[in-house]
This record gives sequence, structure tokens and C-alpha cells, in this order.
Amino acid sequence: MKKIPITKYSQYGKYTKRQKMVNTLREYGIRDSRILSAFLTIPRHIFVPENQQEQAYADTPLPIGYGQTISQPYVIAYMLEAMNLNPTDNVLEVGSGCGYVTALLSLLVKKVTGIELEKNLVKQSRDLLKELEIKNVQIVHGDGYQGYAPNAPYDGILVSAAPETVPEPLFNQLKEGGTLIIPVGKYYQILKKIQKKNGKPVETDLLSVTFVPLRKPLIY
Repeated sequence: MKKIPITKYSQYGKYTKRQKMVNTLREYGIRDSRILSAFLTIPRHIFVPENQQEQAYADTPLPIGYGQTISQPYVIAYMLEAMNLNPTDNVLEVGSGCGYVTALLSLLVKKVTGIELEKNLVKQSRDLLKELEIKNVQIVHGDGYQGYAPNAPYDGILVSAAPETVPEPLFNQLKEGGTLIIPVGKYYQILKKIQKKNGKPVETDLLSVTFVPLRKPLIY
């Protein structure tokens, strides 16, 4: 199994803050060593606006502009751990936003596709991932409700914003045995783990959560 290069981005600084964040994740029960190493490696502060960078390693969601947020580290780590990721996996992230979770995933799996509706965030995340020389990621501008069929089927799908119900195309794009991690609900949201077994969904409720809504394209 390929080792995660935890000092690769040391030139961005704030390594000690990342260590404290990882220690907090451990205290909260995150045990997957590769996920913890990914959090230690990726400089979270460069993915948030300059006026939020001092808070980048606190266990809290932060605004990233355009009405969107970057989720709190614990919730991200919990979702990643629930996916049971393997290094050979092909993964889709819906609502990829600023690209932070996409960057974490790039260290954990073989291929990542991020789909994002907000054009400005698509450009921003592409630029940051290029700067970090992350090459196993593709960021697509599009409707997250439809997933991204050209790169399907996926071993795992992670949804980083909340629809009111599970979009059928996402489940359809899972491989047999694949896992969809998704927050669902309008006013009261539940993080769900949905596995495809014999072509059918097997659903488990995981956590009460609060995510921004998964947006649909505007129709003129």
C-alpha cells in the first residue's frame, strides 16, 4: 500500500496546527491511519478565504463564498471512514466545492471525480489542485443530482451537500458492492450510508448533520 507523504506540502506551513487537528480527530474516534495521514498532509488553510485561514484547523465548518461551506474536519473524516476506501477505488465527490475533500480523497484512492455546480469554485479548485500537483483528480462543472456517468461506475460516492431525497442517478452509478455516503433532508438532515447489494439499496442512518442544500441548476 502506497505510503502517504505527510511532509509533501511543508512549504505551506501550519503543520503543527494540522497535527493538533489530527489529534482532535483521534480523540473523536477516527481510527483509520491513512485518513489521519491525509488530514496531516493536505494544507486545509489554502482552500479557505484569506480572512478564514486562522480558523482553518478548528473543528468547525467555514464559509468559502458563493453561499457554500467547507465542512468541519470531524464530519469529513467520519464520512471518509464510513466509505471503507481502498487504494484502487474510483470515487465520485458531489458538491466538491473548494476542492479540499477532493484533495484528501486523491491520497486515499486511485481516481477521483469532483462535480460542482458553482463555476467560480470549479476554477478555484482546479487551480489549487494543479498547484498541489495532484494528478488523479478531475473536476467537472455540472449538476450533482445527475452524478457523472462518463467516469462511472464508482466504488464510492461522497456527497458534500444535502438533497431532500437520494438522487437516483447517484445510486445507479455505484458499482455492485459500492457505497454512497450522503446527507439527506431539508430541515432535519441524516447522514446515510447506502450500499448496493444485489442491485438494491441497503441503507444505514449514521449521524444527524447540517449541510448546505445540494443546489440544482437554474432553469431560465
